[in-house]
Amino acid sequence: MAQQLGVFIPYVGGVEYATVLLPPLEGLCRVGETCVRDKAVESLCKIGSQMREPDLIESFIPLLKKLADKEWTAQSSSCGLFHIAYPNATEPLREELRTLYNQLCHNETPLVRKAAAKNLGKFAETVEQPYLMNYIMPMFKHLTQDDQDSVRLLAVKNCAVLGKLLVQQVCLAEILPVIISLSQDDSWQVRYTVADQLCELCETVGPDATRTEMVPAYVRLLRDNETDVRRAAAGKVTKFFQILSPELPVQHILPCVKEVRFALASDIMGLSPILGKDQTVEQLLPIFLTLLKDESTQIRVNIISKIDQVNQVIGIDLLSQSLLSVIDELSEAKHWRVRVALINFIPLLASQLGVSFYNDKIGALCMQWLTDEVHQVRVAAANNLVLLAVKFGPEWALEHIISQVLDMVNDRRYQYRINILRTLSLLAPVVGLEITTSTIFPVILAASTDRVPNVRFNVAKVLPSLASIVDQSVVEERIRPCLNKLNQDEDVDVRFFANKALQAIYQ
Repeated sequence: MAQQLGVFIPYVGGVEYATVLLPPLEGLCRVGETCVRDKAVESLCKIGSQMREPDLIESFIPLLKKLADKEWTAQSSSCGLFHIAYPNATEPLREELRTLYNQLCHNETPLVRKAAAKNLGKFAETVEQPYLMNYIMPMFKHLTQDDQDSVRLLAVKNCAVLGKLLVQQVCLAEILPVIISLSQDDSWQVRYTVADQLCELCETVGPDATRTEMVPAYVRLLRDNETDVRRAAAGKVTKFFQILSPELPVQHILPCVKEVRFALASDIMGLSPILGKDQTVEQLLPIFLTLLKDESTQIRVNIISKIDQVNQVIGIDLLSQSLLSVIDELSEAKHWRVRVALINFIPLLASQLGVSFYNDKIGALCMQWLTDEVHQVRVAAANNLVLLAVKFGPEWALEHIISQVLDMVNDRRYQYRINILRTLSLLAPVVGLEITTSTIFPVILAASTDRVPNVRFNVAKVLPSLASIVDQSVVEERIRPCLNKLNQDEDVDVRFFANKALQAIYQ
């Protein structure tokens, strides 16, 4: 009800009758459930923004004043209405509203002060410039010194809003000291909020103050005792570097950032375009290579998945020299997700370095992954070979991929034989009719007599995709008889997939 009443103006006869919606919403603003009160305040704001000025003065503002004079639930709700009421109020009423909001900021109930801190920025945006220093700033400073950390952390979010409303000199004198103080607050949640809002706060105080005051504060947050604070600060490192010239942050910040591994792994790659080639090679590449060897799977996956950002800056030659040893190590990583992430990176690496790099450095590794013990790794390895074949062409694929894949077709482990069949079927559309007919198709057809039923029904699953590539005569003379034979197989699953394949071919 609290939510729906906000859109009821057309159903009560229009804005001239909007006042009839105020009494029920007044009651809902006083209930105990926070979510109901919040929706009631939202609806009142929607209605108030559409009401005529006389109705605002005669009905809406008296409602606000009534709520502010009731129990704490009503007082909390009233804080969210001031920015709607104030712009259309007369000067005497504005004076009264400013005084009333100040009383709410000093209310004995923490939840009321919390609501006042939450809505202070919106109220400040409607207050005239001369009153910002006389009314709003004293309220703001009082809330930043509140004994409840839940109030202080909301006050942090007002720093950026208020800073934009004040001239630069006043902002530096009034807002900057508050930011520095809150960045050293006893409550880790307040410090976390400062770290989370860091870039917005830096934009508020300007580049000069950021260099002299905010950099030391940022360094403290990166070295904070609480892990969550350090992570929040490290997560802002790219945006922070964008605000400043690169030289200063590299000198002061990167040594601290290295310690925050999880957040750093997600954000460090974005620094490369900002720092440029020389600084990336000197400062970031060692961190990057260290994180690639981190014991955490997620950290290594994050780094590998964003490696192309470094590649764009320093070039593949420098990157490959550093990467090869790490690639060899990661290829044997215990966690399969790391291997999959590395495999997904191979096409980018190979396309940048060219055919010779693949043939000489990583070709054998790519083939090795086809027989990995984890199914997801084998699937990723097959897809990787297809992408490489698309990049380097059918003739290259025949010589460097298909010939080696065919050597594995008789592997003693049937799971690997199945993956080889899947790999060949994926390569067939890439290499075309001639190579498929002469090289791939005979191998797949021979696997239809495999001793393991799982292999035989996988032959039935891939034959329809080959039927769309080879000549119709091959379909009639070789594929159809093969499927008919499999359709008479002793294994029920083989018969099922063979019948399904026949239906797919002759639809």
